[in-house]
Amino acid sequence: MNVTVNYLSPVLGAEMIGADLSHAMDGADFARIRDAWLDSNGVMVFRDQNLTPDQHVAFSRRFGKLEKHVLATYLLPGYPEIYRVSNKVKDGVPQGREKAGTYWHSDLSYMNPPALASLLYGIEIPPIGGDTLFCSLYAAYDALSPGMKNLLDGLTAIHDFAYASRGVFKSEKASKEQLDATPAVEHPVVKTHPETGRKILFVNPGFTSHIIGLPPEEGRALLDFLFKHMTRTEFLYRHQWAERDLVMWDNRCTMHYAIADYEDDRYMHRTTVMCG
Repeated sequence: MNVTVNYLSPVLGAEMIGADLSHAMDGADFARIRDAWLDSNGVMVFRDQNLTPDQHVAFSRRFGKLEKHVLATYLLPGYPEIYRVSNKVKDGVPQGREKAGTYWHSDLSYMNPPALASLLYGIEIPPIGGDTLFCSLYAAYDALSPGMKNLLDGLTAIHDFAYASRGVFKSEKASKEQLDATPAVEHPVVKTHPETGRKILFVNPGFTSHIIGLPPEEGRALLDFLFKHMTRTEFLYRHQWAERDLVMWDNRCTMHYAIADYEDDRYMHRTTVMCG
């Protein structure tokens, strides 16, 4: 496989030119893709891909076990591993989740183990708008003062789907069955990436409800500080979508935010690889 990797920002993001993800690849080619993805600090763009749902699932599965999202309404019929993101409606039925991810978050951080990677494929893309922001949790941690790093060391936080349901999901209330299937989980505020060995901040505004062991006011103030710090512009890459882009991000070391500033049709397929 003859490929070229171009970096897209100083802090995270790269594109791989020459890779065709629709075909099965040998172990050496797959290892090259995985290594380049890790070297990108967590966001790799593959342009001009022609992927069927089967091919999307097959490539994603090379990275690990795939998640079947709790919001089953938006799964692609016949493909429970594919979560549809779309503003389209056909015969009164939504063709995907509208305005999915319009807040800072790491996918499925409310699960244990959480998500390893997400692979989002652009099938119909508005001519303008609908960009996705990505934040480097490596860079956010590295830029903290030594005193703040010491304060955070050993702290844990609660990540909770029900918290999101009361907040960022409040316009689309989750059912009791969905909430029961996703109980709150506890994660370290500072994690070490299992493959790169680098430290990251593992909290996010979408799903992190509070810090264990701190009074609510202090915990809220600390989280608000971290969220503001993490989303500084120098830690970000902004992806402008084109049709047939496949973007793969590492949920262990990034957050992302989908900008809902478009009116034209948008239709995308996402798979999510779980840790563990």
